[in-house]
Amino acid sequence: MVSAGNNRETYAMNPIRKIVIVGGGTSGWMAAAILSHHLKQSVCRIQLVESADIGTIGIGESTIPPFVGLIRRLGIDEQDFMRATQSTYKLGIRFVDWRQRNERYFHPFGVIGKRIGSHDFYQCWLRARQAGDTSSLSEFSPCAVMAENGRFFRPGEALNTPIGGAGYAFHVDATLVAQYLRRYAEERGVERLEGKVVAAQQRDNGFLDAVLLDDGRKLEGDFFIDCTGFRGELITKILGVGYEDWSEFLPCDRAVAAKTSSISPIPPYTRATARRAGWMWNIPLQHRVGQGYVYSSAFCSDQEARSTLLRHVEGEVLEELKMIRFTSGRRKEIWRNNCLALGLAAGFIEPLESTAIHLIARGVDFFLRYFPDRDCDAALVREYNRRISADYEEVRDFIVLHYCATEREDTEFWRWCRNMSLPDSLRERIELFEGHGALREGTDELFRSSSWQSVFEGMGIRPRKHCPRVNNLELEQISTTLRMAKQAIRGMVNNLPTHEEFIRSQCQSME
Repeated sequence: MVSAGNNRETYAMNPIRKIVIVGGGTSGWMAAAILSHHLKQSVCRIQLVESADIGTIGIGESTIPPFVGLIRRLGIDEQDFMRATQSTYKLGIRFVDWRQRNERYFHPFGVIGKRIGSHDFYQCWLRARQAGDTSSLSEFSPCAVMAENGRFFRPGEALNTPIGGAGYAFHVDATLVAQYLRRYAEERGVERLEGKVVAAQQRDNGFLDAVLLDDGRKLEGDFFIDCTGFRGELITKILGVGYEDWSEFLPCDRAVAAKTSSISPIPPYTRATARRAGWMWNIPLQHRVGQGYVYSSAFCSDQEARSTLLRHVEGEVLEELKMIRFTSGRRKEIWRNNCLALGLAAGFIEPLESTAIHLIARGVDFFLRYFPDRDCDAALVREYNRRISADYEEVRDFIVLHYCATEREDTEFWRWCRNMSLPDSLRERIELFEGHGALREGTDELFRSSSWQSVFEGMGIRPRKHCPRVNNLELEQISTTLRMAKQAIRGMVNNLPTHEEFIRSQCQSME
């Protein structure tokens, strides 16, 4: 112990010299890739242990725009990544039959409109609608217009144009992503070991000291990352962290997934179609399509779910259907002692908004922000858990909105959703929005105003009034601006390459 000049006690650093990642798959290799980019292996060694006997879920094959930013920050060439992972571009999600049967809406990435003077675009659009304008909100979204017309162009190469504010993500093959990130991490010094963790040794204070493999090997470490999926081998079985069950808000607890033959043309969006007891996803890759049915076992049997999927699936089924059971929720502590949980070990929220990969990256990002020494200061751990829990709750609330605002009453499942109880945080968001279209603004939130506005509008929740301050603008100015904005977006989109043309010219996979 050293005494500082201001009489406060300071302590010698006790740096982390070795991190052990238990489990591979998307979460394990993403953690390894990000950490190997930020940490020098000469200072902090990284080992990853995985077993070929333990399969991966692979339910999520869709991403959101922050993933594109992550790829860039890691110095990965986007076109090389897309070729290797057989990726396609994603401009948002088309929702079919959610509010009512035979209705659809689009949740786009990127901006919707531009401010008119000092006024928020959405508020100006509301005033115009209340005055009789029939323009839909999606007509002012570059992503929605591109998606509707099957077009694509990277907005970063079209700045200061009508599509410059668009955003995009990828549809990916999760298995190929894990393989790509493994190569990336191993090139930067991450050591991979084959083996199955069967036990762990702990210090007197409860911290993990080593994990034991089924062949008798012992892997010591200063910090451990649990990427063992739903099993939570370290965070739950060893450290005893409980699970916060969100089934009262998210009743879907099973999924049946299929890989099917490719389709043409390849749409630049994910499709989510509501079904009798849940919803089906359709995620197009370059050489195949991922399709599946997420459902509630309280309202649908497994056999009925399989039949529903096979009845509605597009293309030829290429492999045996995969059944997955899950409970939406999160660990009560995602970081305890010197162990951090990532991916399914940390929690799971059904893949309606493709947030699984994002939450893995966020988990590592916040870990780097609050990077500890071997003592893992309790204040750091508490703040990490508070902040990452807020992310999970934000995602939960956004997904619940898709269900609770339904007007469907044609099945028992949708009647239950329409009358479900809501988290207080979501109920307050809805009440705030219904008044004058105001949105609660948090710190560094994932879903920005355009996302909330799109889903509110798509699900039939529109404010009773616009912000009175917008009345300072002449209605004619608003109407003229809206008309010109629509024309500019449509005019540019009509001259863009199709999604398939863009892929062929930029990132066609040779597989």
